[in-house]
Amino acid sequence: MADPTALLHLHVEQHRPMPLRGTLEAEAGELVALLGPSGAGKTSLLRCLAGLMRPERGTLRVGDELWLDTDAGVCWPPQRRRVGMVFQHYGLMPHLSALHNVALALLHLPPAQRQQQARRWLDQMRLTPAQMQRRPAELSGGQQQRVALARALARQPRLLLLDEPFSAVDAMHRQGLYDLLADLRRELVIPIVLVTHDLHEARQLADRLVIMDQGALLQSGTPAHIHRSPRNARVADLTGVRNRFHGVWLGPQDDADRAQRMGWLQWTLPEGQPTPLRLRVRDKDRLPTGQRVTWVVQGDGLKLDAELGLAAGAPAPDGHTPLMATVHTARHLGDTTMAVAALQALPGVELHLTRSGPLRQHLQPGQPLRVWLDCAWVHVMPIRQPG
Repeated sequence: MADPTALLHLHVEQHRPMPLRGTLEAEAGELVALLGPSGAGKTSLLRCLAGLMRPERGTLRVGDELWLDTDAGVCWPPQRRRVGMVFQHYGLMPHLSALHNVALALLHLPPAQRQQQARRWLDQMRLTPAQMQRRPAELSGGQQQRVALARALARQPRLLLLDEPFSAVDAMHRQGLYDLLADLRRELVIPIVLVTHDLHEARQLADRLVIMDQGALLQSGTPAHIHRSPRNARVADLTGVRNRFHGVWLGPQDDADRAQRMGWLQWTLPEGQPTPLRLRVRDKDRLPTGQRVTWVVQGDGLKLDAELGLAAGAPAPDGHTPLMATVHTARHLGDTTMAVAALQALPGVELHLTRSGPLRQHLQPGQPLRVWLDCAWVHVMPIRQPG
């Protein structure tokens, strides 16, 4: 059911030329990032929004305007939709100056006003008067993308679409564009849809993520919610959740468990063999006893002794399970260390740990660790059986 308060509501269903199905909604001023691998259907969804592709079946409403309703025969052409679009490779006219590229979006205004408005937008993009007179080939990649963004916003669109807009810009200038977009969003009151492969970029910029794979919209939510509670193992893969394990759901074991809505999870090895480790975790009352599951824990749920202020031999904090491990690889990236530690009691099972500052000293190859697993951070997902 559509959210009546959403400014943007899109629902699509199609099988050809590629499968595409799901619902996308966004509020005024909200930035929604479509995240998924190549071929997931992200750009196809953007083309449906822009009017460049008509789905087999679907509806699209922006504010009080119905742009698409295939059942009713409604399909507004791109020029009527007032969509601003920014592409990966800028899409600028190479023979025109930055100023005249932006003025192309203002042909509905008298010539003098076009120049004035184009200058205003380029000034807002932090280009100098000299840069405004240069052709695209005389500008850096970051400057060209600022011109493309100015052109997209010049017509005051109802919807802004960004198709991998920063991937062709070098890392040094990319952060400046992130900051610029964050500043612009304080003034823009339109939905923004961003297509990206970059998980870090999506988390940094988006209010909400929509995870896509093979044409399907798998999950929608805030970056923090999806990272902590992916809907299934595929979403966990696509959102970079590294600490993912196997288990069997045992369910509540007594009245206290049932009263507190808690259940027990037996940790199993990757091949399915049971282990003595059992975890008491939140029970959502959705899993039958004996169900094989995968489960994940975010990095916040894995603590070292030093982080909890515990001395050797100290008792376990409430809700925490101690895991003895040995660091076998560590990568030092600036002031951050990414380490992989093998669990001593579980052959073939590894923990991925990332630490910065003084805690990095605990992550050296060969170093033994006691890692505390906070069961409040465990998220359990059923393994779907084929067929």
